Amino acid sequence: METQHSAYEGDFQGERAVWLKHGPYEAALLPELGGNLILFRDVEKGFKYLREPEEGEMEDFKANPGIYGIPVLIPPNRYDGGKFAWEGKEYRLPVNETDRGNHLHGYMHTIPWRVEYIKGDEYESVVVISQKVGEGHLYKQYLPFDFTVTLRYTLNAEGLHQKVTIVNDGKESMPNLLAFHTAINAPFVPGSKASDYTFKVTIGERREMDERMLPTGRFQPLSAEEELMKTEGVSPYFAEMDNHYTASPQNGRNRMELTDNRTGDVLVYDVGTSYKHWMIWNNGASGKFFCPEPQTNLVNAPNITGVPAEEIGLFGLQPGERWEETSSFYALKR
Repeated sequence: METQHSAYEGDFQGERAVWLKHGPYEAALLPELGGNLILFRDVEKGFKYLREPEEGEMEDFKANPGIYGIPVLIPPNRYDGGKFAWEGKEYRLPVNETDRGNHLHGYMHTIPWRVEYIKGDEYESVVVISQKVGEGHLYKQYLPFDFTVTLRYTLNAEGLHQKVTIVNDGKESMPNLLAFHTAINAPFVPGSKASDYTFKVTIGERREMDERMLPTGRFQPLSAEEELMKTEGVSPYFAEMDNHYTASPQNGRNRMELTDNRTGDVLVYDVGTSYKHWMIWNNGASGKFFCPEPQTNLVNAPNITGVPAEEIGLFGLQPGERWEETSSFYALKR
């Protein structure tokens, strides 16, 4: 039953959805379509923070699930020839970016997830979904590890909160590689224009990428606009961006802040410090949405040698070990 504070199974444009409602906020997750949390809104103000499929866009969403909502990528980004080296063995993922000869983004954002828990009360509204990789799972033919991924989304008076947990259920060490291709609307305020917006993000250095969008191992100098990304902010559309940066937390926080300078409304996307990298992609400076993507590992990390694993975010889980990290979205007024 839908109330001011509730969590329930329902519908989103004809697809099975779990809706969370709390005070002015609502969110919806599509368990059958990659477990994507597809919308986060302030209903009272009419704000739509995430890029969501509008009426008539569901087929485009299904064809391009990585550029709406909060898609989970395991393993994230690109791998040279689909090769995946781990502890003396080489695994292969299909080359699905054929023009560049890479594997791109894995399949977690395209396959069904299991709904484990739904609950809403006056304190919070919650959904928990999981992906258990074992015999018969799609991933076993490529990365033959046994593991469970759990996503918990909580909506409360403070905003939207995400907790991701990965547990190694197997008998050997496994790599732990993850990102979220989070698609943020700019503008998110009705009546505002793209030119009203600036954003900040806790980047460090920009990694040089080759023509196949794989890291060369070198860094590039930041432009004047990129330097502003670290400090007072700059338009998310100052240039076309498909850029890979190291993360450099400020004041103990790893975050993106998006400001509507017309109204003073601010969206903060605060991610955990386990995310060692940011990808920033703005769809050709489209003026509609951009993707600040927190990523644990450097692009193509398993195939990179001679660099400390900690620096590139290449870390594993031993049998029985778990890793978890949290992120949150919340609003400010300036």
